[in-house]
Amino acid sequence: MAVKPKEQRVEILIDVQNLYYSARNLYSKKVNFGKVLEEGVAGRKFIRSFAYVVRTKTGEEKPFFEALTKLGIETRVRDLQEFYDGTKKADWDVGIVIDAIRTASSLDVIVLASGDGDFIPLVEYLKNQGKRVEVMAFGKTTSSRLKEAADEFIDLDFGLEKFLLKK
Repeated sequence: MAVKPKEQRVEILIDVQNLYYSARNLYSKKVNFGKVLEEGVAGRKFIRSFAYVVRTKTGEEKPFFEALTKLGIETRVRDLQEFYDGTKKADWDVGIVIDAIRTASSLDVIVLASGDGDFIPLVEYLKNQGKRVEVMAFGKTTSSRLKEAADEFIDLDFGLEKFLLKK
């Protein structure tokens, strides 16, 4: 990991669904969000972190939400929408974009933990505002254009023992 200026003010925005499904589909494991947070902060001034999560009717994810909160990650919760045809949707993209734009003025670095190419315009906007944008995700499932747009891409595939939970 490169040494980063300690005085940089950092915020981390975690697209939980994106990282969760990448880890599950690639490695059949769960993400160690504590290590993602630690790597994203990288010894700099931690301002805040948001995890964008989805609540189901069963509520089985409640312990996971509590674990995130214990790590110092604020959860943004949206209910899973279920449609008549059986499809389910819980899209956080707009919420992530709004939080990034709303908080950017008090930050030096925004770390986006997502491989979703839909965030390319956000990355470009933040960079045009003079912000450093770092993207963290599993490289195998990350948009190549998103990797290129970021000031730095941190590939979680090259730290599996750190970024994936053991069990």
